[in-house]
Order: sequence, then structure tokens, then C-alpha cells
Amino acid sequence: MRVLVVGSGAREHSIVLALSQDPEVTALACAPGNAGTATIAEQHGLDVTDPAAGAELARRWRADLVVIGPEVPLVAGMADAVRAAGIDCFGPSAAAARIEGSKSFAKDVMAAAGVRTARSEVVDNPARLDAALARFRPPYVVKDDGLAAGKGVVVSADLEVARAHASTLLEAGHPVLLEDYLDGPEASLFCLVDGETVVPLLPAQDFKRVGDGDTGPNTGGMGAYAPLPWAPPGLTQQLVEEIVAPVAAEMVRREVPFQGLLYAGLALTSSGPAVIEFNCRFGDPETQVVLALLRTPLARLLRATATGKLAGEGPLEWADGSAVTVVVAAEGYPGTPRVGDVITGADGEGVLHAGTRRREDGAVVSAGGRVLSIVGTGPDLAAARDDAYRRLAGVHLAGSHHRTDIAARAVAGEISIPTAE
Repeated sequence: MRVLVVGSGAREHSIVLALSQDPEVTALACAPGNAGTATIAEQHGLDVTDPAAGAELARRWRADLVVIGPEVPLVAGMADAVRAAGIDCFGPSAAAARIEGSKSFAKDVMAAAGVRTARSEVVDNPARLDAALARFRPPYVVKDDGLAAGKGVVVSADLEVARAHASTLLEAGHPVLLEDYLDGPEASLFCLVDGETVVPLLPAQDFKRVGDGDTGPNTGGMGAYAPLPWAPPGLTQQLVEEIVAPVAAEMVRREVPFQGLLYAGLALTSSGPAVIEFNCRFGDPETQVVLALLRTPLARLLRATATGKLAGEGPLEWADGSAVTVVVAAEGYPGTPRVGDVITGADGEGVLHAGTRRREDGAVVSAGGRVLSIVGTGPDLAAARDDAYRRLAGVHLAGSHHRTDIAARAVAGEISIPTAE
């Protein structure tokens, strides 16, 4: 099987690495890729916002399967273009990708499916903002209604901070989604979805805030771990039955069936699980820990999903133990990152590349905000966390920063699902 992966982040490096270990994969390419993917896959230039270019590359390279990593090409319709070229594609149609591309569309689907989520209101006119904010209590949750790479959300008890973020979005022409705050720990559940067939992967937890103790602005994600040692037995099945399966069925009913990876971002509240958001693709950095533990060959699973044969796959196989990933970010991130700095230790085991490129002299340099994901594994979460930070100690990037508390509260047993009073 010849597999082309679209994207350039650590998520794609993780996917490419897993595919490279699958004996069914005979050729592997990544477009546009990064310095890490270049060591295990052919590299091809690609504008990921151009669906026709993606389909043409797949045709020219004679791909049997295209795996689209990021949300931008999916929302733009690259999966549709690839399928129209007669090539199997893992990733939803543009119509189905609206589950991530439009938060108001996702809310409508959830309401129709009877899935619990936060009360919300869309504001598209600055003149209506203050009245809308008055209908919510702190902490205020303000979201960009469209794609924002994980950085379009502000959660603040300060009304002026919430108003300022909403005003900035509205001035840029972006509708704003206001939501009630959901209590309880957050979790990410990835599910392979083929119409109404839903196969869950391991649940994970990621860390959005840039600083230790969940301080500072939101980012695309600063780390993650899997599985969840604090999760009660049967949680994954409950989430599939109450949330993912009803949404998948509603998409089929609307004649926009989902085919690919449906990612439910969840709050496990005192009143039960509730959806924070849906994404239409593998999440980053959760993919790095989930795939580190998957033992079922990945290419077969992705192709079965892409070709409507997921229901015929057997139970997934997982490694025992846990995985932790810590993101190394460039100076300035999540604002404008400094780029072009040499990275040492970037070729070590467990180091996945994101914002990197290799210079003509062979040096690996930074080329984005989130630069590397360092993955550790172990027989339990504490060992996996120690392994990740041990590996990170061998990496150096001038001015970089990372969180030192990834998975620390889970290891200490400080996370639990609140109970209703």
C-alpha cells in the first residue's frame, strides 16, 4: 500500500512513524512534511489549502491511500478532491468537516442528536455583544466560531477580558460563540468513524494553556498523556454511546456521513459528560501519545475507515502502560515565534518534529511555534512522565519553553470527576 500523509506537524510525524512500522505499507510520503518526517518518508511540497493540488499530488505519486492530518485542508474539501480522483482518502468531506469548521453547525447537530453540551449563543454583530454577555455568568467562555488552531478561545472570570476578545474577533469579521463554563476535568476521545460505525481509541488529556498550572493564553496544545488513570471503568463506552454514536447517526441522517477521525473534546462534569467541541481529525498533541500505544497496524485501520469497511475490523490491540508527550515551543509562542535557531538532540528516540526544517548544512532548525513533541512511555503514568522529561533533557533550542507539569496532577492522584451535590 502506497500511503501519502498530508500535513507538517508532530501529529503527522506520529502518523508517518506508525505507518512506517506497518508491513502493509510499501511506500510512504509526507507533504509538505518536516525535518523529522523526511527521515522516514518521501517529502513533497504542497499548499495544504489547495484541494486540487492535494489530489494532483496523490494521483502523480500513485497513492493508494491519502491520510489528511490538519483541519484546514479537510474544511477546504481536499478529501472530496482526492476521492473524486478515484483514490481512497482518510478524512471527512468538506460538508462533514463543518463539525469543526463551524461551532454553530456542531451545536445544531448536537441539539438534534440529544447530546449534552454547554448552553451557547452566537453573536455576529458588535452592537449585540454586551446584551449577550449579560446573559452569561463568569467564568466567560468566548470562542471564534470558525477555525482558530486551538487559539481562538478565551476563558476568563473578567468581563472586560471576555469582551475584548469577542470584540477583536468581531472586528475581524468572525462570528463569536459565547458558552456556559463546564466544570470537571477535560478529556479527548478519538473515534474512527465510518458512517454509523464508531471505533474508539484510548482517551487522553491534553494541556492547552501555555504555562504550568494552566496559566497564560491558550495554545494548540503543550502536552498530553494517555490513558486516563482516574477514569472510571466503562467511561469510553459511555462516551461512545451517549455522545459520539448519536452524533455520527445524526450526520448520516443529514446525508453528510462522517468518514475519518472524529475527535470529541469533553468536560466530565458533575452532571455527566458534555461536549466542549468536536474536531474532524486527529488532535495534536494527543495523537502522539495515543499512537505510541496502538499495536494494531494503522494503515489497515485507516483504509478500512476510508473504504466503508471499518465494521469488519476486530478489536484494537494496545500496549500495556502509558505515554506522555511534552511540547517544546519556540520563544514567543503562542504569539509570533522566533524561527531559524539550531536544535540539538532533535534526532533522539521519542522526538517528534513539528515546526522544523533541515538546512543545507544538515542542521535542524526551528521553523514554527510548536517545534517538537517529546514522547515517553512506561509501565505506568509516572514512569512514562519520567521517560518523557528524561528525553527532553537531551534536547536544546535557544529561548524555547515547555511545561514542567504535564500529567503531574494525574500521577499525584489529584484528578477526579466531580459528583452532583
